Amino acid sequence: MSIVKRNNLFFPTLMNDLMKPDWFGGMENWNTDLPAVNIKDNSEGFVLELAVPGGKKDDFKVEVDNDLLTISSEVKTESKEEKENYTRREFAFSSFKRAFTLPETVDGTKIDASYENGILKLSLPKKEEALPKPKRLITIG
Repeated sequence: MSIVKRNNLFFPTLMNDLMKPDWFGGMENWNTDLPAVNIKDNSEGFVLELAVPGGKKDDFKVEVDNDLLTISSEVKTESKEEKENYTRREFAFSSFKRAFTLPETVDGTKIDASYENGILKLSLPKKEEALPKPKRLITIG
């Protein structure tokens, strides 16, 4: 079993599917608000890496509810500039939310997360019974 991305937004998925044939000269992925994710499967577990540069570790919220892993972020910034006869204020708001269904082999109580150099990395260890068993020699009696 593998980790499956859960996408509850119908319209962006429809638009991505329509634009895949490269109709507009290289615009393959329209949903640029979601961070890119790498998923690695090894013998000890899974590793998820999300590319989210410019953030701080306090900007992210990682939750596990039953078998659903949710990673989200919400950042609000405001800058104000005052000069002679005018005032300019600019607001910036960025957020994302990614949800993954965890396979039964993952131990949800031992998930670990770290953020370094713009990469949010989550380690999802497999349950003891799901780990590969070492070879053993069977003697013929």
